[in-house]
Amino acid sequence: MGCTLKPEEIKRVKALGFLNNKGTDLFNGRIITVNGKITSEQTKVIAEAAQKYGNGEVEFTTRLTVEVRGIHYDNIEPFREYLAQAGLETGGTGSLVRPVVACKGTTCQYGLYDTFALAEKIHERFYKGYRTVRLPHKFKIATGGCPNNCVKPDLNDLGIVGQLIPNVDEDMCNGCKKCQVETACPMGAAKMEDDMIKIDTESCNNCGRCVEKCPFDVIEEGTPGFRIYIGGRWGKKTAQGKPLSRIFTTEEELLDTVEKAILLFREQGKTGERFADTISRIGFEEVEKQLLSNDILDRKQEILDAQLHLVGGATC
Repeated sequence: MGCTLKPEEIKRVKALGFLNNKGTDLFNGRIITVNGKITSEQTKVIAEAAQKYGNGEVEFTTRLTVEVRGIHYDNIEPFREYLAQAGLETGGTGSLVRPVVACKGTTCQYGLYDTFALAEKIHERFYKGYRTVRLPHKFKIATGGCPNNCVKPDLNDLGIVGQLIPNVDEDMCNGCKKCQVETACPMGAAKMEDDMIKIDTESCNNCGRCVEKCPFDVIEEGTPGFRIYIGGRWGKKTAQGKPLSRIFTTEEELLDTVEKAILLFREQGKTGERFADTISRIGFEEVEKQLLSNDILDRKQEILDAQLHLVGGATC
């Protein structure tokens, strides 16, 4: 049996997170996991909902959402109500801030900050807080716990990478023939020169592996921070994001900069283009200048109130 639904109905429920199975009245229901982490109770409810309203199959997307297959159009609302009992909701489509992707930095041996917690804050402030804010195109955010880049932050519209900047106390260096700091550095940025440990800041990626490795406390601690990449994109047209020159050392200034990027994209992006295209058109230096100032935040309400991007039309 073919699809009996009108295009406007398919479009309406897509905005709720239901993607039409081509040529049918069935849909995949996309469930938002907030940060890629759900409880055992939520897992149970999803499984029950898949049996009750879908075809019993569950799919995991590349952006850490969960899709239940084979949901009939008439079961969309009952399905959403069933999920709500476990605090789950559907969504994640449209020219909006998309669900956040987080690596397992919270528990990973290399993680430099609590990625789950940061992703949840971004979800609440920007995914949910900006649900009515139309953008030129989708805006994807990834939170990576360290420079291993497992969630590919530089292939997202905005990516965050955890940093631990080594604090070197040269007075404590004993000029060891086999330096533990040099051995620990995976980038080859730490080297003994003239019986003194030196770190090449150009090649150092602030992974923090050298911190606390010296028995004489040459690098007893590091300064935690975040590096932001902007303008990444994966798809038909790829683009590698570029890092802002500044490393952000507080969560507050990090989140404010994320908000500036979203507001800049809304105000200065052309309908249908991705953030990478906006940056390319305006120029990275100009975009960075705006993101490192407070002018955009000062005009926040003006930008949010503007009647922009009311008609879609993706160019890539």
